[in-house]
Amino acid sequence: MANTSKKLLSRKKRQARVRRQIQGTASQPRLCVFRSLKYTYAQLISDETSTVLASATTKGMDVSGGSRSSKDGAKAVGAAIAKIAKEKNITKVVFDRNGYLYHGRVAAVAEGAREAGLDF
Repeated sequence: MANTSKKLLSRKKRQARVRRQIQGTASQPRLCVFRSLKYTYAQLISDETSTVLASATTKGMDVSGGSRSSKDGAKAVGAAIAKIAKEKNITKVVFDRNGYLYHGRVAAVAEGAREAGLDF
């Protein structure tokens, strides 16, 4: 980790601190958000079995009204993950912001998921 930036190390510390308190189960999985420079990703994770139950990304998505790296794209990812969760009879999730500030695209994913019917 010699080449790892201080910014990334700080995010990893925050991520580990939050991860000690948040646990996702099969009935109430963890909604984990990751944002890169180009795309936004969301996953529903069960920590009991260490499996990904569902995932959504802006990578293959056609986002109307904005780019794939915008808040509009992130909101679409939130709605998509909520739709997949509803198909799997999941209504409640635990939100994991993955060490990022609850701002911008991360907040947009949460807003999109809430509007589509997920509770957290």
